[in-house]
Amino acid sequence: MFVGTTSDSGKSWAVTALCRILKQRGQKVAPFKSQNMALNSFITADGKEMGRAQVFQAEAAGIAPDVRMNPILLKPSTDSDAQIVFMGKVTGNMGAAAYQDYKPKLRTKVSEIFNSLAEENDVMVLEGAGSPTEINLSDNDIVNMGMAKMADAPVILVADIDRGGVYATIYGTIKLLPKEDQKRIKGIIINKFRGDESLLKSGNQMIEALTGVPVIGVLPMTDIDLDDEDSVSLQSKRQTRDTTKDIDVAVITLSKISNFTDFHSLEIQPDVSVRYVRHADQVGTPDILIIPGSKNTNEDMVFLRKKHLDMAIQEAYENGSQVVGICGGYQLLGNELKDPQSVESDLKFQTGLGLLDTNTVFNEVKTTTQAEARHQDYLLTGYEIHMGTTTLGNKMRPFSKIISNNGKPTNRDDGAVNEDGSVFGTYLHGLFDNIDWTRNFLNTVRERKGLKPLGKAVERQFNQYKEEQYDKLAEVFKQHVDMEKLDQILNASENHE
Repeated sequence: MFVGTTSDSGKSWAVTALCRILKQRGQKVAPFKSQNMALNSFITADGKEMGRAQVFQAEAAGIAPDVRMNPILLKPSTDSDAQIVFMGKVTGNMGAAAYQDYKPKLRTKVSEIFNSLAEENDVMVLEGAGSPTEINLSDNDIVNMGMAKMADAPVILVADIDRGGVYATIYGTIKLLPKEDQKRIKGIIINKFRGDESLLKSGNQMIEALTGVPVIGVLPMTDIDLDDEDSVSLQSKRQTRDTTKDIDVAVITLSKISNFTDFHSLEIQPDVSVRYVRHADQVGTPDILIIPGSKNTNEDMVFLRKKHLDMAIQEAYENGSQVVGICGGYQLLGNELKDPQSVESDLKFQTGLGLLDTNTVFNEVKTTTQAEARHQDYLLTGYEIHMGTTTLGNKMRPFSKIISNNGKPTNRDDGAVNEDGSVFGTYLHGLFDNIDWTRNFLNTVRERKGLKPLGKAVERQFNQYKEEQYDKLAEVFKQHVDMEKLDQILNASENHE
């Protein structure tokens, strides 16, 4: 099991790297994180919702995502409560205190789910959440040391040196744990290091002497391009345009932004600069303005008005920006947002941005499905995660036709496009992962700017690109972690079992 001194310390990437390494050795390996708090999620082939981190870890392991890899997903709805998704299905909303009282009831179920997945694999690689030393919550812990105990797993602590104070956080994390849990920590990996590693030698020796735990690796800050699940990572995303790229794409950073991984495939395009804007004066007139998914569309409409981003979006549209809405962003582009059952908030009604002649009514039924859709001559694949139904006005046309849900044939409309095509919205997450459609879409923007279209010679197939990144991550891990010591920890665990 990998736990971190903080959120975004790099434990997700450590799990991913080890999953790929073990796959390369021919072992059957699966990731596992009992409880995830994230607004980035994914829909499995059987229509179950799970955190995206375990999805890319599964890809690195060479296996299909399985909801058992992340049985509990917490999706914050407001600052004080979250939607609880258990084994891929919504069970309700809870405040933080109520959830703490509820967790003991989940312990046996989580253990059973873990064991069922472990029986099918040679090795399980677990990930903790946040820090294992949230001492106010440790009594009911089912995701950090509590989960390690259930799985009887040795633990590696991943520490983020880029934030500063790395030795203090290592020492504090270990020493705040009960003695029993301290004994379970078998190694330390220092992550995100810049500079000469030899300068850490004396510090590493001292922290080993103080804690009794060896430093088994120092991972450098490395240019590896993988999905980021944690919203903390949004803080490091580009906010200004890369002027060396032809196409300027601005993504509105909503207060409840979800599935910002939708735009990773745009970020790797050779002619595209993607920036994440937080303030009205940052918007300008991008070539493409995207309003992303939202966990709480109603609250984000209030947010857009409060920050005057609604006016900035309107101005960008009037000045010629192509406007795109994905899921919650699609809902925000419409005329009306109705929430008669207070599914999202106490706001029963409010107006939207009015760039599409659509109306959305929120209801308690959550749509979670993988989907295939037809848009013009393109077959699109993606997934839907939304609460609410959107109807179109007379002058709107659908963006696409959904032709299958979770592999079963269907025939229904999705999304909306305005009369001149300058604004469109869709419920389809993963739209830009459809590389042929995306290149065609980008080329229409290029032609509008008087630029020549780019052909397939410059395209990178997204799946192949991700595979290359997983291999690169594994290689960096093998070069900078003492794999002999890590293997000893793994072998001791297997022998103990």
